[in-house]
Amino acid sequence: MNFAWFVANRITFKSKRTFSKLIVRIAIIGIMLGLGVMILSLGIVRGFKSEIREKVRGFSGDMVVMKNDLNGSLENSPFKADSSLVKKVCAGPLVTRMMPYATKPGIIKAKGEIEGIVLKGVDKTYDWSVFKKNLVSGNVPNLADTAEGKKQLLISRFIADRLKLKTGDKVLIYFVQEPLRVRPFVISGIFSFGIDEVDKTYVVGDLSIINRLNNWDSGEIGGYELKVADFDQLTKAEESVNDLLPTRLKAYTVIDNYPAIFAWLDLLDGNTSAVLSLMIIVAIINMISALLIMILERTNMIGILKAMGAANWTIQKLFLYNALYLICLGMLLGNVFGLGLEALQYKTHLFQLDPASYYMNFVPIQFKWTDLVLLNAGTFLICLLVMIGPSTLVTKITPVKAIRFK
Repeated sequence: MNFAWFVANRITFKSKRTFSKLIVRIAIIGIMLGLGVMILSLGIVRGFKSEIREKVRGFSGDMVVMKNDLNGSLENSPFKADSSLVKKVCAGPLVTRMMPYATKPGIIKAKGEIEGIVLKGVDKTYDWSVFKKNLVSGNVPNLADTAEGKKQLLISRFIADRLKLKTGDKVLIYFVQEPLRVRPFVISGIFSFGIDEVDKTYVVGDLSIINRLNNWDSGEIGGYELKVADFDQLTKAEESVNDLLPTRLKAYTVIDNYPAIFAWLDLLDGNTSAVLSLMIIVAIINMISALLIMILERTNMIGILKAMGAANWTIQKLFLYNALYLICLGMLLGNVFGLGLEALQYKTHLFQLDPASYYMNFVPIQFKWTDLVLLNAGTFLICLLVMIGPSTLVTKITPVKAIRFK
């Protein structure tokens, strides 16, 4: 049996610790809290980025194709829908869906109250999956080719609360143009994305209404909303789509349309890096302190071992094995602590948030096995490598002085 491993086992499991007992416990707790907080930090940041990104993507798509002009208003410049262009763009592996839409500002009136809105018109090919996940009540509009279906309107909870509306209520929307146009609608459902840029502004209805209000020719639309297969390849998809578009059209990504939100999400990565660094530093300081105190407490033993012919590296390995046990125990407890809290939050949404500030009403969690493996491997290697430096203290201890040390 390896001599250093044998002695390390004896002093780790069968020796009664005295002075170093408290310090060792603090070191273990430090590693446990450090690793647990790192697991939680990565899970929360990934959850935030995923939830907010999916909400924004669900409403506005990953890209929009619009007429390439200087129109900066909320009312699109029209162009003719082109089915051959849609087939060509969706034929590649990057874009999975291309849906027509248009927007038009108006004023919604109900129960003596008014509110400025933007009507987003879509057709029956629209992907309602994200809207259905964020429905508060009712259903998404049934945009079938019927008079009743074309009158259905989807509004946000913010607008519904402001105007005291509920599913099934009738409203009027005034479109300020020459001449003034008024259209009646029935509330089919109420959604809540928790994003002010969406909830305070948009309602969703039938595209053909905007077409008629603007006196567009049959088949004219305000733009296309695109979904990509992989959001991480969004820039590549944008370049590919723009290469296929005629010069009168241009593609814009969701990051271009909502720069403030995505800039905020990018800042989270920097905050996470700072938290991870601080937690690693805390764990390292705790382990260095514990190792130095264990060496000082075992000074007599070190002197006896040296007097018996043990090499410095053999004695160093003895304390490194001892530190290895503490690191592994702390990491085991840290994984239980971090994953346990993640599971609790994922199942119960125990920790709540203010939707006005954070775009959602609970702390989101997204778990990835790769994060867990990399965090554990990184913590283990860094802590163990850092221990080599303090362990060289044994080389400074002489047998004569060590044996007499009390």
